[in-house]
Amino acid sequence: MSAHALIDAVLDPGSFASWDRPGTQSADDAYQQQLRRAVERAGTDESVITGRGTVRGRPIAVLVSEFAFLAGSIGRVAAERITAAIRRATAERLPIVASTASGGTRMQEGAAAFVEMITISKALMDHRAAGLPYLVHLRNPTTGGVFASWGSLGHVTVAEPGALIGFLGPKVYQALHGEPFPAGVQSAENLAAHGVIDGVVETQDLPFLLDRALGILVDPPTPPALSRRTGAAGPVDAWASVLRTRRPDRAGVRDLLRYGATGTVRLTEPDAAVLVALTRLDGRPCVLVGQDRSQSRPMGPAALRQARRGMNLAQTIGLPLVTVIDTAGAELSSAAEEGGLAGEIAHCIATMTTLTVPTLSVLLGQGTGGGALALLPAATVIAAEHAWLAPLPPEGASAIVHRDTAHAPELAAAQGITAPDLHASGTIHHLVPERDNDTAETLATAIAAECAAHLATGQTAGYASNS
Repeated sequence: MSAHALIDAVLDPGSFASWDRPGTQSADDAYQQQLRRAVERAGTDESVITGRGTVRGRPIAVLVSEFAFLAGSIGRVAAERITAAIRRATAERLPIVASTASGGTRMQEGAAAFVEMITISKALMDHRAAGLPYLVHLRNPTTGGVFASWGSLGHVTVAEPGALIGFLGPKVYQALHGEPFPAGVQSAENLAAHGVIDGVVETQDLPFLLDRALGILVDPPTPPALSRRTGAAGPVDAWASVLRTRRPDRAGVRDLLRYGATGTVRLTEPDAAVLVALTRLDGRPCVLVGQDRSQSRPMGPAALRQARRGMNLAQTIGLPLVTVIDTAGAELSSAAEEGGLAGEIAHCIATMTTLTVPTLSVLLGQGTGGGALALLPAATVIAAEHAWLAPLPPEGASAIVHRDTAHAPELAAAQGITAPDLHASGTIHHLVPERDNDTAETLATAIAAECAAHLATGQTAGYASNS
């Protein structure tokens, strides 16, 4: 799809206004001929188009590659155009939407074009520092220096189906190594499955995605619609609570989004062990990072890196962070050890304790081991009445202390793992009462209402230690 066709497909009709001005290109005769042919072939004066438009009425700045112009390669003039557009968008406080299709920097200009990727990246970081959203759409193909700079700095990054996305151009690899690059590695779908990008989106769905994402990133909170649950919580029987949180019909993070949130934009694959999303909990915009116990995939180092990416996203865009704890524990395997599981837990804890945006942790169900601890250190921690937190599942603690699992109920009671116990000790700041007739919907709705109430009061800023 050409740059102009993409603009017509995504922006509101008639809303696009170009920011582009002709640049001065120093080139020898051979390169000048190539540039003239590129203009004739592409119908554009350079490999990128910039300007301003609207998506469903929302004003944005756009950067759109034209692959027909010398394979979308970025030379000095194109780079200066991109940088100028980014700086103008920052000055006018506009979100930026970039759509790339490029083989990288322009070989005819060598190092001079190559180093311009640094200038573009710096301008984007200034745009980020101003608290403005940057959304990226990767088209087929996007490789080289473009993918390694402004193609990979988005708050949200999606690609078109089947797109070739990668740092290394497959033709370059084959020329250097005498064999093809492994098939399927650089596909949009494979990169989404590995968490490199946030998803694969058809072009016709881009306006909907952009509207949703910008609705979270830009629009103010809306009035709450859910009622907070009243009444007292606890004390509870520890082992009964453990068994209750393991029931398959108990509310999980997906139920929290289904019944208590609106406008959700998922930033992880459907089967991810840790879910990351932009959403509104009862009208309050936030970044949500939640452990999804409904998935069979274990929570390993990659899942914790995704969690940390969500934490950093909240910080860079200035949204509150809400974490949801509901895990039987982190992955226990040789692969997890080699992948640095303990270090990823430590980095999550360290990241959460240093965030300056409002933070709220929700202990929703099971809270086992370091995987639970990784999402715990928020300024405010709320918990469902029957949720619990322990260094090991009670069966594991029993195996260590008694060399069997039969004493698990006894250990659960002795270790002070229940939400009421943790509330009494100051680890948890607020309890949400549960009801015997609770469904996934009613409990999720009660949790969402409580989250929104705490986010609205502004009492979730800065890590709060009970020491």
